[in-house]
Amino acid sequence: MILSLAEIAAALACPAPTACPTVRAVVSDTRLVEAGALFVCIRGEHVDGHDFAAQAEEAGAVAVLAEKPVAGVTVPVLLVPSSVAALGRLAGYWRSKSKAQVVGITGTAGKTTVKEVLSHIVAACGATAKNELNLNNQIGMPSCMLRTTGQEAFWIFEAGISHEHDMDELGSVLRPDLALILNAGAGHTEGLGKMGVAWHKARLLCHLAPQGQALVCADYPDLVREAKKNFPAVRFFSAQDEKAEFYAHSLGINAAGQGEYRVRLGQESFVVQTPFCGAYGAENVAAIAAAACVLGIDTEHIQQGFAHASLPQQRFACHSLHGWNIIDDSYNANPLSMKRMLDAAKEKAGQQALCLVLGEMRELGLCAEQEHEALGRHMAALAPALVLWKGGQAEAVQRGLRAGGYSGLVHVLHSAQDFSSVFGSYCAGAAAGGTLLFKGSRSNHLEEMVKACMALLEN
Repeated sequence: MILSLAEIAAALACPAPTACPTVRAVVSDTRLVEAGALFVCIRGEHVDGHDFAAQAEEAGAVAVLAEKPVAGVTVPVLLVPSSVAALGRLAGYWRSKSKAQVVGITGTAGKTTVKEVLSHIVAACGATAKNELNLNNQIGMPSCMLRTTGQEAFWIFEAGISHEHDMDELGSVLRPDLALILNAGAGHTEGLGKMGVAWHKARLLCHLAPQGQALVCADYPDLVREAKKNFPAVRFFSAQDEKAEFYAHSLGINAAGQGEYRVRLGQESFVVQTPFCGAYGAENVAAIAAAACVLGIDTEHIQQGFAHASLPQQRFACHSLHGWNIIDDSYNANPLSMKRMLDAAKEKAGQQALCLVLGEMRELGLCAEQEHEALGRHMAALAPALVLWKGGQAEAVQRGLRAGGYSGLVHVLHSAQDFSSVFGSYCAGAAAGGTLLFKGSRSNHLEEMVKACMALLEN
């Protein structure tokens, strides 16, 4: 991004400063400041960016965007009512100058995986920009947009929401040429429960660019209904309805451990190999292939892109160590993604032992207890050899396990040391090997359990 400060001031409806240097980057973290940066002062839960404006100038910032006057700086300061809103407005201005086809992705589960694989596929056909990791909120997504050149062929951005109005704020910035809604299930219901998750996800379709298109999964009735209200010309993909315009279903796991799926795009049918597996993956495959098709990507590039794609950290990251298949999907969890990953782990385990290291699903509000009890019942049906639980709602999970007829080993963990002790004892008394799944909300810090597991098995 390269803009004059005068242009930025005009885009934000701020008085133009006397000095108008060229801005080459927009950052809100002093660790990312570089020469020519505009430093955005954002009030955080623990720190206030306004306190670091002078430090940003020392690091090379040529201007500051702030909600109040800041002390100790000599560079121009643009004052705005809300720094976060101004960041989004500036990103929206930059989006209007971009030449890229912009794809906006949302859904309860799979956003980052779909974004990463789709980006990999389209990058073979043109320069592509995307969110870094899961920087998908009102700070992360605009910041990533402002790191683009504006000359890319494709922008692939995910939008994550947890509160009312989040999607309208993100959608108005992104204004996608193609909106892709993967699914709608229980997730962040604490903040989205009033109107329902599907209603909020479908709001993305209200912000399509002129002549924009929409792809929505046909397998969620509430989502289909809300999507049609907002954009009657919506097109559908499915992992359940063979008659859908775009469809995919699982063929199982190949000899190399890849998931295989048959894809149908209109009248064309072909097989793809992917880095993930399981029936749940068919929804991701259908979404990715449909989006690539709409963007004009041919079948050969779609197949090659799937085959050579890799998944982001802590998302179905598979490791093999001394007879154990370790699945690290510890980044986050909600009821939909948890059940899908459990089923995928069971499929990967086959006849071997399945061991589960799971953590509390957060931000579910009033439905938290019933969702955790339902999770316990789902786990019981998979007949795991060992269940290790971290975080709250342990009693609800155990009720569900009992109701589902499970009578195996269950332990509540408080630390990585607990994991090493319990899992070490299990390994000492059981046949070596099996599949071990790690999954839970971020606050459980299950990545520490993954590290402990790797260390234990390596010694």
